[in-house]
Amino acid sequence: MPVPRILAFAGSLRKDSYNKKLVHIAVQGARSAGAEVTSIDLRDYPLPIYDGDLEAASGIPENGVKLKKLFVEHDGFLLSCPEYNSSITPVLKNTIDWVSRPQPGEPSLVAYTGKVATLMSASPGALGGLRGLVHVRSILGNIGVIVLPGQIAVSKAHEAFGDDSALKDAKQQASIENLGKTLAEFLRKLKS
Repeated sequence: MPVPRILAFAGSLRKDSYNKKLVHIAVQGARSAGAEVTSIDLRDYPLPIYDGDLEAASGIPENGVKLKKLFVEHDGFLLSCPEYNSSITPVLKNTIDWVSRPQPGEPSLVAYTGKVATLMSASPGALGGLRGLVHVRSILGNIGVIVLPGQIAVSKAHEAFGDDSALKDAKQQASIENLGKTLAEFLRKLKS
């Protein structure tokens, strides 16, 4: 059986991000289903704001090249996406934009076309970041990513996690782990 390769990260830079905690739970589910998961922190890949003039003058920044290589090497993505003012975070959008830039001789959107993503979010708000997920889903779908329909938005995130970074609600914890398992199983079927 082919081993699915999954790239996992949160669209947040904050050290104690609820979304970093959330994606870690989904990673556990994907690993328990036999996936090989690479977890990264976007804080480790600082990038300038995308600017076509900067790209023309200097090319894709080194961290953009590193991220793109990671995206290309993996079959799917586990993304925990915070919501900023009802939309996608600047760091996530900027990452998507830089990684989308073509290198000479490679196919358009090589890091995205045919990849599969699962989305989740956590927010102190009542909707749990749900409005931002709508935008992330639209962006990814438009650049060739298959976004699985199952997603979870954890509301009142400031109260949802215990000291061990697990969700206090065992049912919710299992649902987030299941997002990771479902992605791993879908990718295994796709690769077979």
